[in-house]
Amino acid sequence: MRIKEHPILKFEHGKKVKFYYNGTELEGYEGETIAAALHAAGIRTMRESIHLHRPRGLFCNIGNCSSCLMVVDGMPNVRVCVEKLREGMRVETQRGKGELK
Repeated sequence: MRIKEHPILKFEHGKKVKFYYNGTELEGYEGETIAAALHAAGIRTMRESIHLHRPRGLFCNIGNCSSCLMVVDGMPNVRVCVEKLREGMRVETQRGKGELK
């Protein structure tokens, strides 16, 4: 789901780009956040909690909490609620603390 019209706000977005989420090809708009593109594709779980492995999704959506940490292009602990989407990005669900490869 993506908000396209609003009575007082205007939503402008870049060109449509392809990216990969856990190996699945998805589309989003260049310049929107990764979280917004995932949310529009119906994906709500960003990572699992460290100890109990419970699903975590968006919480603050301004980059202050750690609920949206994901692995982006091999780099763990990326806050996808503030990271802009680019063509060809590889986004993966982060399990636990995330490991550098």
